[in-house]
Amino acid sequence: MKVLMLLSLLVLLVVGSPIPDQYTSKFDNVDFDQILQSDRLLSNYINCLLDKGKCTPDAIELKKNLPDALETECSKCSAKQKEGVRKVVTFLIEKRKDYWKELEKKYDPEGKYYKKYQETAKKENLNL
Repeated sequence: MKVLMLLSLLVLLVVGSPIPDQYTSKFDNVDFDQILQSDRLLSNYINCLLDKGKCTPDAIELKKNLPDALETECSKCSAKQKEGVRKVVTFLIEKRKDYWKELEKKYDPEGKYYKKYQETAKKENLNL
């Protein structure tokens, strides 16, 4: 779902790995709950993704892999990364719709991913 892919983004803070067909796992221990509960940390990641602020190494990795993750339905994501994507996407849609809309505007200006992931979002009970 676009949502999963988009924040495969945020969760893809964990992207890229020694296996060429997978994203790295070197950021798999990022504490997403801590990021999501901190306005400062969350806004730093969002600002990085939106080219409005500095990026940490994990955010750079996420930003680099986000377009591919969206296009391939996170096919290179590990199970842990996909779980993180769900958590982040759900949080943004339910609690930070403003951030979600900004990310959508930048990463899906034509609504291509919205259409692609709309059915998956419904199954996940997410209101895009």
